[in-house]
Amino acid sequence: MSLAYLACLLVVSGALVLLDRRFVLVFWRDVRRATATLLAGLVFFLCWDAAGIALGVFERGRSPFMTGVELAPELPLEEPVFLAFLCYLTLILLFGVRAVLDRRERRP
Repeated sequence: MSLAYLACLLVVSGALVLLDRRFVLVFWRDVRRATATLLAGLVFFLCWDAAGIALGVFERGRSPFMTGVELAPELPLEEPVFLAFLCYLTLILLFGVRAVLDRRERRP
């Protein structure tokens, strides 16, 4: 059992939190809306995964870097953490690009 992959996901997620805090992009702008959006994305992708698992399209990969803990058949512990990371990254990229474009428009 290895925590390497989960630890990497948590470290890079922590970096996203620092970036979000520094530039007030997502959670520091509106915590309720950010939480609702992140949870909606997470639920959507978990349902997507469940459908893929039920259809036999997705299966759990075997890796020495994963914990080996399964939340459900073929659904490793790392999957919801990864999906939350992707949703958070997407929100940060969206609001980051918007902030850059807004700043460019305000320049004389």
